[in-house]
Amino acid sequence: MSKRRQPDNPQAPVVQRVRLRYAKRGPLRFISHRDFARAFERALRRAEVPMAFSQGFSPHPKISYASAAPTGVASEAEYLELGLQREVDPAELVRALDSVLSPGIDVLDGVVAAPGTTLADRIDASLWRIELPGVTHVDATSAVAAFLAAETIEVERLMKQGMRKLDAREPVISMIISQVSEVDPAPCVIIELVVRHVTPSVRPDDVLSGLRVLAGLEPSEPPRAFRLAQGALTETGDIVDPLEADRTTIGGERGVETVSA
Repeated sequence: MSKRRQPDNPQAPVVQRVRLRYAKRGPLRFISHRDFARAFERALRRAEVPMAFSQGFSPHPKISYASAAPTGVASEAEYLELGLQREVDPAELVRALDSVLSPGIDVLDGVVAAPGTTLADRIDASLWRIELPGVTHVDATSAVAAFLAAETIEVERLMKQGMRKLDAREPVISMIISQVSEVDPAPCVIIELVVRHVTPSVRPDDVLSGLRVLAGLEPSEPPRAFRLAQGALTETGDIVDPLEADRTTIGGERGVETVSA
């Protein structure tokens, strides 16, 4: 049996890596990560981005995604990295891609990646906002206090391998009630929480399951979750945008913006 020959046309090497921050908003928060990846690859072609490709019989554009939000969850802080065949201006790349993507997938920021670094090394926590329609301040305060006082909170989630038990408490660094609306037709409480990235990940719906199991907290309508930020968790509990270190290292290659030490 003859061996399958490798292609004779090797791909051009990666000359530059650019990291992007993008948002998933409105109805487009319901598209799956696979569907988003397909739409994004089409946008790269329409914007004529000089992508580098993998080797082999089925070359793929060199795109690395980092900690994608669950389907159905809106986000202001999604990240990916592109491998390019030639250098581009990140600001121009942001504008070109944003102009060809559907409204609701919005490219917000871009920066040249510092050599020898990865996005994964700079992302270990997320800041989430969860709106709880029909929940009063009194009930939310009691539920949050009970959640934070617990050592472990076991919940279940359906995964590809079947139902799996998770500890929804351990990764939660902080949880606060950030806003309350008692205006008709129904009250609404907004909580914000910082969650450390673990494996398997603990998502906003896992935290809501924990609040329901522990304190019987049950919104009158489906809750709405938003990722506000993700990045490196500091000792004070703040989250640092993973692109900031690239600007400092590279010296502000995103056009006019620079970050002082």
